[in-house]
Amino acid sequence: MLAMKNPYSLALITMVLFVSMSVAFGQVPTEKAAQQFATYDDFKLQSGAVIHGFRVGYRTLGTLNSEKSNAILFPSWLGGKSEDLLRFAQPGQWLDASKYYVVFLDAIGDGITTSPSNSQAQPLMEFPEFTIRDMVESELRLATDVLHLTHVHAVVGISMGGMQAFEWIVAHPDYMDQAVAVEGSPQSTSADMLFWTTQIHAIELDPAWNHGKPTGPPISGLALESEIFWNNATSSAQHLRETKTKDFPALLATLAKESAHDAGAAADHIRQRQAIMNLDVPAEFGGTIEQAVARVRAKLLVMVVPEDLVVNPTPAIAFATKLGAPVILLDSPCGHLTALGCIAFGAPIVQFLADPSSVHDATLHEAPNQ
Repeated sequence: MLAMKNPYSLALITMVLFVSMSVAFGQVPTEKAAQQFATYDDFKLQSGAVIHGFRVGYRTLGTLNSEKSNAILFPSWLGGKSEDLLRFAQPGQWLDASKYYVVFLDAIGDGITTSPSNSQAQPLMEFPEFTIRDMVESELRLATDVLHLTHVHAVVGISMGGMQAFEWIVAHPDYMDQAVAVEGSPQSTSADMLFWTTQIHAIELDPAWNHGKPTGPPISGLALESEIFWNNATSSAQHLRETKTKDFPALLATLAKESAHDAGAAADHIRQRQAIMNLDVPAEFGGTIEQAVARVRAKLLVMVVPEDLVVNPTPAIAFATKLGAPVILLDSPCGHLTALGCIAFGAPIVQFLADPSSVHDATLHEAPNQ
């Protein structure tokens, strides 16, 4: 493993390949953000299917003020967990826990909230397909029924968390004042769907997967899934910059080592990717971007990476343009991994959360020494 001096060293693969992510730049004490759960008997999905024995994982930092006006919801990204998000609420980061009451949310299928990997009643592929909207509805139930938040200051999210942010502002337009979607989208494109489908097929083609009734851990399928992700996670320029030809065998070995190794994780990966593939916020609310945008009441900030090969930025830009919301381009060859350290993008978010009218379209560039 290379050191974390460069955020895109091999060590970062552990984070982006959905292994439990330690906070490399110092950790938030766990006693201040302990894992908590809200438990329901059943949770009905938009499809009509039901998840039995359902519970939602979450963590909180900060103190809710007397007006209950400083809450921020921060849902997890693909394969990520609430624990992984704590790094963004450390001193000097863009979520100031001395100012905000931050609720870090475990999305359905992340292995913490009820998922194919941990469900006793509906294990593995017996677990029903769910959507990004279902994630949002489960989080709303937690926020209102358990935390008694009738309104929040903002919803923020990165990647699949950004997708949830788009769902939030359209499905529940009066619930928040602001929203920030970083590398998210309101709609999966054909390019996105091909990428996610390829990863799912990589798992399904492993003989050990056995059509969703595993005879053992689908290790080779999960390793191939990791290779596919890493190939798209950054640009060709970034691959050339970070990995010399002679180091390729070490990269491949690291990808295999750090990928998931059990059937439960494989089922989680498949179901969350299916949720992303089915993402189409406009179709949920009339069929067009204009109809979806017409529902929005919150102030929105969109941040995208032009070279993102994981989440195509086109729908997010189109949505923001129709809404008249600011778009900040993160100009970096790091691609979808940009938000994990290639560009310091927190300052506009801090500014936006304090005064949304002060943030306008802009481009942030990669630091010269990266």
